[in-house]
Amino acid sequence: MTDSSGAEPDADPGRGRPLDLLVWDAPNIDMTLSNVIGGRPTPASRPRFDAVARWLLAGAVEDGQPVEVEGCVFANVPPGSATQMRGWIEAIRSFGYAVFARPKLGPEDDIDADMLVHIERRAADHRLRRLVVASGDGRNFLEPLERLGRAGVEVIVLSFAEVAGYAQESELLHFIDLEDVPGAFTSPLPRVRLDNLPEGGAWLPPTRSMRSLLEEAG
Repeated sequence: MTDSSGAEPDADPGRGRPLDLLVWDAPNIDMTLSNVIGGRPTPASRPRFDAVARWLLAGAVEDGQPVEVEGCVFANVPPGSATQMRGWIEAIRSFGYAVFARPKLGPEDDIDADMLVHIERRAADHRLRRLVVASGDGRNFLEPLERLGRAGVEVIVLSFAEVAGYAQESELLHFIDLEDVPGAFTSPLPRVRLDNLPEGGAWLPPTRSMRSLLEEAG
């Protein structure tokens, strides 16, 4: 049944509106950042969500008009971590992000499936114009993201060059290194990017002492 305008009365009013969506896989980004810098991230080496939001907004334009944007951060909350994570989550929310928090009670309590469900929901109720996925997890995201790419969605994987080979090798996905987002980090990360080496080359220091091999052998 339709009304006098010809529209379905129960149709989603958002359907057809362009949307730029960012989904952030917090556990994966934290883990891959640790791998990239060779240690536990500190407040100074963690990405700035306000800078990422400004970068997202800068590209959310179509035909000279601003496009609706949505930023979502997906996080696990391990037992005993609620108090220390509360400040981080509230800071993210103050930058305009929604946060989906799932308790981490077991190894299967991951948030990848929740991210994919949300992406599918937004692809159904909007015209998904640009999708930014901050994750280096190609096992769970490669196939569904390439499917959206074939459907005409601009899909960007935001991660680190050292760990997001799936996005760099795909012909349907665009890869952006998180450190290339303007202002995402207050100072350069302690890493040597093989995809961006200086012309004269660069030394990659050892990540541990050679003598530790003897200790392991003993």
